[in-house]
Amino acid sequence: MTRFIDDYDCAMFDLDGVVYLGPEPVVGAPESIADLRQLGVRVGFVTNNAGRSPEVVVAHLNGLGIECHQEDVVTSAQAIAQLMARELPTGAKLLVCGAQALVDEVTAVGFTPVGDFTEGPDAVVQGYDPQMTFPRLEDAAFAIQRGARWYASNTDINRPTNLGISPGAGAQIAAVRVCVDVEPIVAGKPYPPLLQETIKRMGAVRPVFVGDRLDTDIEGANNVDIDSFLVFTGAHGKWELASAIPQQRPTAIGHDLRGLLRPRREAVWQQETVVCRGATARAVADQVVVSGPLGELSEQLDALWAIVQLTWRSPELDAAAALATLDKLP
Repeated sequence: MTRFIDDYDCAMFDLDGVVYLGPEPVVGAPESIADLRQLGVRVGFVTNNAGRSPEVVVAHLNGLGIECHQEDVVTSAQAIAQLMARELPTGAKLLVCGAQALVDEVTAVGFTPVGDFTEGPDAVVQGYDPQMTFPRLEDAAFAIQRGARWYASNTDINRPTNLGISPGAGAQIAAVRVCVDVEPIVAGKPYPPLLQETIKRMGAVRPVFVGDRLDTDIEGANNVDIDSFLVFTGAHGKWELASAIPQQRPTAIGHDLRGLLRPRREAVWQQETVVCRGATARAVADQVVVSGPLGELSEQLDALWAIVQLTWRSPELDAAAALATLDKLP
């Protein structure tokens, strides 16, 4: 059997919604990652969350039964620190509007954190902090208004947890954005620096990026010209996929990480009909009609992959009824 992963030398994973949901592993993730390592595939863990240090991520993953070493983890805090190190002088004063993990990373590359805007910071750097307060956001806005350069780890507006969707760094950054007339310089997905840093760290030649969000993970992979694999265990599902813009369309899909170890799902055009294994999708008037066996999750994934080929080519088609039949998919 030829597996999807056989075409790649490195699998890079988003974390929240892909490998774990808060304190719980995603079903199939520990076993799948162990199997990839046994096959000799290099494994990297990539997170837009600048609120957690690599050491914390390593401990979390190992505690879930997922083998992880510090060199396997690349965070947006590391990526933004490296980006600022290339653009700002050593010792520059920074107002850090983020968690201790971000403070540690910018300090490690030679910057000087300051307490508030009155100390005249050269730049502001923002990252996710679950303990964020409005006075700290105000400090960031005041510093930027006075000419400080503005950097951000990532702009994820929300993040999946085991309890539901919660506000992310992007929500905190948006609160500052309404007070200033500039945009931040961003390292995290979908911007290239974080994935570029990861590819370099992994020494990857043929990497694939695995994620649950079209607007960060998949777009991020496309922005650095690598293949991507969308899973349905986190933020985005069939409805978002069917209406995805070109830059947010994945190379492949699977329900969870176990799909990496199964054959590649191929969709083939046969005149005006799309066939994916046993599933067929076609346009009838302005509607998408799907046929074939749909009782199993894998069969519904086949049907979805056929459906989206139609909707991506012809966005005016109405796929609502066809998508609604895929009741095992979010």
